[in-house]
Amino acid sequence: MLEFLTSIMTSLGELAMSVGMKLIYAIILLIIGFKISSALCKKIEKSKSLANVDESISKFLLSILRFALNAVILISAALVLGVPSASFIAILGSAGLAVGMALQGSLSNLAGSIMLVIFKPFKVGDYIEAAGVAGTVQEINVFYTVLNTPDNKRITLPNGTVSNGTIVDYSTNETRRVELQFGAAYGTDVTKMKELMLKIAENHPLVLGDPAPAALFTAQNESSLDFKLRVWCKSADYWTVNFEVFEQVHEAMLEAGIEIPFPQMDVHVKND
Repeated sequence: MLEFLTSIMTSLGELAMSVGMKLIYAIILLIIGFKISSALCKKIEKSKSLANVDESISKFLLSILRFALNAVILISAALVLGVPSASFIAILGSAGLAVGMALQGSLSNLAGSIMLVIFKPFKVGDYIEAAGVAGTVQEINVFYTVLNTPDNKRITLPNGTVSNGTIVDYSTNETRRVELQFGAAYGTDVTKMKELMLKIAENHPLVLGDPAPAALFTAQNESSLDFKLRVWCKSADYWTVNFEVFEQVHEAMLEAGIEIPFPQMDVHVKND
């Protein structure tokens, strides 16, 4: 009986030693593997070979590489622990199916990121509007696109949503048109108002001469005569031109004595 118990204890000890060593090896493999993976990705990111590659594509490829390396490390650690390769493949297939069903949204985002990289509707550094928000593109990774808003908020958009929706890129073209609307009181000289707007536009240093600025008389509203001023500028100067030209036209209207209208109603009283 004593010999039987001793044999069991010896077997358990050997099993514990074997499992313990495998666990230690697996942990060491994970630690070293993740460090090597991180160092390799950083080295590739800083390499000259990616210097001429579009930043959007390079970041996407690096995120794919990092994901693949980490997956290989995890699989290797599982094999070191003694998981049979055939069983592991079967388990991995079943788990992959289950995970795929649970992560349909993530797989959609992955497909979306591939579409964004292939068709390039925008790139890192562009100011875009997508999924109801706008900002400067900071990163396009495997699943998400990261934007920074003008007031420095960070927005993370699923690539599936971005690729399947309308994307407005404000940075692709070198020039943009600024359209400003003004109202003047009834009785205003239309020609004088148009000349005033054109003079302001033509004298602004950031307004382009080609296409030439255009001043238009557009509507007779209930309380005002409506005018539009259309000017072109470089995309980077859009907001500067928008605000400065609007302010200068407003001041010029006051100086010229052109009345700025307000909602009003004429009431006629009829005596029987």
